[in-house]
Amino acid sequence: MSSSSFAPPTVAENIMRLQAYVPGKPAEEVQRELGLTSIVKLASNENPLGPSPKAQEAIQAMLSRIHIYPDGSAHELRTALAESLSVDPNSLVFGNGSDDIIHLLGVTFLGPGDTVLQSDPSFVRYEAAAILNEVECIEVPCTSSWDCDLDAMLAKVDASTRLVFLANPNNPTGTAIKSDDLDAFVSQLPERVILVLDEAYYEYAKDFDWYPDSVKWVKQERNVVILRTFSKAYGLAGLRVGYGIMRPEMTQWLERTREPFNVNLLAQAAAVAALHDDEFLQRTITTNRQGLETIGAALRQMNLQYVPSYGNFLFINVGVDGKVVADSLLHKGVIVRYSPHFKGPTWIRVTVGTADENTRFLTALQEVLA
Repeated sequence: MSSSSFAPPTVAENIMRLQAYVPGKPAEEVQRELGLTSIVKLASNENPLGPSPKAQEAIQAMLSRIHIYPDGSAHELRTALAESLSVDPNSLVFGNGSDDIIHLLGVTFLGPGDTVLQSDPSFVRYEAAAILNEVECIEVPCTSSWDCDLDAMLAKVDASTRLVFLANPNNPTGTAIKSDDLDAFVSQLPERVILVLDEAYYEYAKDFDWYPDSVKWVKQERNVVILRTFSKAYGLAGLRVGYGIMRPEMTQWLERTREPFNVNLLAQAAAVAALHDDEFLQRTITTNRQGLETIGAALRQMNLQYVPSYGNFLFINVGVDGKVVADSLLHKGVIVRYSPHFKGPTWIRVTVGTADENTRFLTALQEVLA
């Protein structure tokens, strides 16, 4: 009897509504599909300088131990981060990327009748956390300047609101919320609400004097969760290691719902080493700011609108169908990001690369738009 004779398994209604995450195309896939040999990937906000050299050394030193399970409590990484952040080690939860913790927050804290609130557009995994746990996700449109509309979000907070997601800086727009504005927002949230501040691009914005010191709310025992990652500025995206900072009364519940050994041995060792690689981090930040200035100046010359960014990417209005432009750039060996989730059909997101990669993108963009 052929397998087609059997009925497919029943799938829950909420899973049927869930859309699989679509990552930026890997360079290898573009090589296979288009036969190109020279490819620049500027689609996934990866570090163009590669991984931290100290992290690479730590991985090499750890290779002989990969037959051993990783430390389930991530003790060494926990201790190093707690010291760096001046927080209680029990305030930290580690994940297989910070999106793992987004998933854990949904599983742990969402129940029947709850709702999730987020700015729109923003990271798509916030909505996924809601759908997976069968609750409504309320999306509040950004302002006309692509800023998170905090007043409009507050107006949507009610007795059902459980998780509020704010990315700062926001992905894909690159906009950031200033300290005074976020202070006012936090002070008006009901105690039942858990504010999740996704600071995946924290390292690129932290040196601005107006950028919020979000850790203070954890120390004040507010219901605030801060998400950060080693994927971006530290160049460890392939290892998947992120973390959440929150009051210990919250971490104890996430420790029950997270999978055991969810952060692998090499990721833990690399993260500890990268955390102490100040020279690499500063070089990353400097390269990014120079790239933002170079690309921004060229876009102004081309009379193209873009959003000033505090991340490692730019949100650009190409003036025509963004999907068509992204596909055309792909055929020139330049991978950028277009998504209907951007809520701007003529907008694309471009990661800041090296000086040569930025030049290649700008040249290709001029050719495509011509």
